[in-house]
Amino acid sequence: LERAWMSLCGRSAAALLRGPAASHLFARGCRSVCPTPYLVMAAGTDPPAGASDAIWLGSGSKSRLALMEELVSSPSFHSAHRVSFRGKVSADIDEKAIRCVDPKELVLALAHAKADAILGDDAKRGKLLEEAFRNVYLVTCDQVVVHKGAILEKPESEAEARAMIRGYADAPAMTVGSTVVTDVRRGLREARVDVATIRFVEGGLKEEDVSALIEEGEVFWCAGGLMVEHERVEPYVAGIEGGIDSVMGLRKD
Repeated sequence: LERAWMSLCGRSAAALLRGPAASHLFARGCRSVCPTPYLVMAAGTDPPAGASDAIWLGSGSKSRLALMEELVSSPSFHSAHRVSFRGKVSADIDEKAIRCVDPKELVLALAHAKADAILGDDAKRGKLLEEAFRNVYLVTCDQVVVHKGAILEKPESEAEARAMIRGYADAPAMTVGSTVVTDVRRGLREARVDVATIRFVEGGLKEEDVSALIEEGEVFWCAGGLMVEHERVEPYVAGIEGGIDSVMGLRKD
């Protein structure tokens, strides 16, 4: 992979994407690198010497935001990298217009589309670049749940949410998530896919807990209505293979 990567992007670009942000987000996993058409470094706009790097999260997910804040505030991250987390920016796309049979291809296509939407918006792209950072990284993600061979996205009704959550009592759920990091200044990307499996206790969630989750409403923002970190769900989780951060939508290592 690295030889193909360096052939495509050049040695200096490969070294860049092994740098501060990418090295933490892509320590292992399925990777791919592709160029993006939004080349925004203009002549004479090089940041000042000694400038730090910036990371933006292209996601409205509360769980991903919490994971990103946890990552960049950790002592080990701070001691190794000069990176500032600048916040989040939304990607306005029609996710239903992008379809793939393979869940890994689907989440990658959606994460790339989110990055394209943000960088294709002059105001949003300008927001990412308005401060003088050395490198600016945009992180976009997507996730689906695979259950009994079917791809589950965000539930669109109470009945759909209830059926999804009840169904996890019958068979394990598998989350398939993508993370795409775009080097905004140089127009390069690196992507990965992570898979995790969640097993629930026999019988699954009690009906009162399912109803409470639906009434609260957060399940409608989660693929498969799956919220393993929620206090009403966590007691029913028998085991997770792959890490809870992966299940929550952003693998940190």
